[in-house]
Amino acid sequence: MDKTLSRDGTLIAYRRRGEGPSVILVGGALGTAATEAPLARLLAPRFHVVTYDRRGRGSSGDSSPYAVEREIEDLNAIVAAVGGRPSVFGVGAGGALALEAQAAGLPVDRIAVYQPPYTPGTSGLLFKAGCTARLHRLLSAGDRDGAVELFLSVTGVAADMIARMRSAPLWRSLVSVAHTLAYDDAVLGNGAIPAERLASVTARTMVVCGGFSPAGARSATRQLADALPRGRHRTLTGQTRELAPQVIAPVLAEFFTRDVYVRQAS
Repeated sequence: MDKTLSRDGTLIAYRRRGEGPSVILVGGALGTAATEAPLARLLAPRFHVVTYDRRGRGSSGDSSPYAVEREIEDLNAIVAAVGGRPSVFGVGAGGALALEAQAAGLPVDRIAVYQPPYTPGTSGLLFKAGCTARLHRLLSAGDRDGAVELFLSVTGVAADMIARMRSAPLWRSLVSVAHTLAYDDAVLGNGAIPAERLASVTARTMVVCGGFSPAGARSATRQLADALPRGRHRTLTGQTRELAPQVIAPVLAEFFTRDVYVRQAS
């Protein structure tokens, strides 16, 4: 993997695939560049695709104390390394990070996000506050396994499935980045859609949700699209929180190239 230096001196590792218009993939909770590799491979025949390890994960460095601003600087460093004005696709909290970065001036023209887990509404904000408190207690106590289990249960993974996951090789890799759950939690703030900040987003933005996702998640994505000056909403039939790369790849290819080749040919 290549590495670039973020503003605070943290090394951020990234990988390139393919040729064409540049697309940066921003992973969600517990994800690494390897997590985004299946989607990157599907896009690589048409795009120059960049995946990266967000700070505290994989081959990237980290620094304390954590601040969302540092992750925005990391993404800016990736954009600078790629050059030009790439498109960005973010999953879950990675989508929220991409939007925050563009609101702060990230030089990109198109962003697609899949179900940033905002929890608007009184009950949603109370739920988020409770989860945040529990997560920080677990991490402060050094219970990384408990933190991963909390995240999985909150996102709808059944208890028996979590028990089976604990004995699988994947579990160790999830636990190794458990501390970054606090980073994603910080990116989401109190869970409300930050409409005032997102009013500064100038990029064309597509907010995507799964047709089989919970009603609350689908509603939140519609509210998010409405809060974005150039936002549009799309529902992918049959998809859940676990998005299939082969389903989203053609949707992204169409969105990221729409009008581009027409302008080049004219």
